[in-house]
Amino acid sequence: MSDGDTILVVGGAGYIGSHCLHELRRRGFKTLCYDNLSEGHRAACGETPLIVGSLNEEEKLDRLFAEHQVRAVFHFAANCYVGESVENPEKYYFNNVASTLVLLRAMRRAEVKRFIFSSTAATFGNPVRERIDESHPQEPINPYGRTKLMIEQILRDYGPAYGFSYCILRYFNAAGAVEGGAIGEDHDPETHLIPLVLKAAMGQRPDIKIFGTDYDTPDGTCVRDYIHILDLADAHIRGLEYLEKGGASTAFNLGNGSGYSVQQVIDTVEKVTGKAVVRSAAPRRAGDPAVLVADYKKASEVLGWKPRFGDLETIVRTAWEWASGHPEGYQDR
Repeated sequence: MSDGDTILVVGGAGYIGSHCLHELRRRGFKTLCYDNLSEGHRAACGETPLIVGSLNEEEKLDRLFAEHQVRAVFHFAANCYVGESVENPEKYYFNNVASTLVLLRAMRRAEVKRFIFSSTAATFGNPVRERIDESHPQEPINPYGRTKLMIEQILRDYGPAYGFSYCILRYFNAAGAVEGGAIGEDHDPETHLIPLVLKAAMGQRPDIKIFGTDYDTPDGTCVRDYIHILDLADAHIRGLEYLEKGGASTAFNLGNGSGYSVQQVIDTVEKVTGKAVVRSAAPRRAGDPAVLVADYKKASEVLGWKPRFGDLETIVRTAWEWASGHPEGYQDR
């Protein structure tokens, strides 16, 4: 096994990867970013060196592992739009599954055997209970969720066959940004609720559509679990430390453990920004459950992890620091 000192963050120019890079650097880790910049941003990598490349470039990956003593790989590179995955499944199976196999093969050649994998609550499909722990059935209902589950299954086979150790981290709704707003969330298109509501508060969109106001929840709107991006980064680093202490390969669900409704998110944005947000009611979307909240008990017990930025106002405030300071995002496209 490689005894290197560098943490390779694949997809580190994206939203979650860049915040993980930030937290790794803050804690003294040596970092390296590998990203094709198809959806990420060069500026999001901060002081971390960036190698621009795609995962299907085997020779480039081999050179990277030959030139850098890699200690572990954090893998965030994936396409992640549910609707697009239905319309263009080939893109998702190729980018999310086939390309990950190329990365794993390069790791094997370099004898790098610690792998932190960014998975998703989408592997669970339609929930059969409100609080979702690791024992919840995994029956994804779209190609995106299926591609992530396939990699989970591949890792379970690779572990015993090739001596890989891995942590699979399944998260719910990532949100927020670093304190001060140096980096943040900039997707095109943007599909996440909090940045969309912030755009409405800034006048960049006319309103926020609320899809369903008659759910069996306190205010009739869907309840979701929002987890601060730095709490996610913390869990990834704890996952690496767990593996390096000899922990067995496993999976963890990561969330806040508390749900917030669509109305609560909009109310909190109005409170934080001091700006009104126009709301409009729309029909329910097919497949939207009333409540979707993570049970993170296992991560708490095994990793000693719990959310540090658990209240919605803190999550929204940090997202607002980024959005208000960068109304057009990174402006690198």
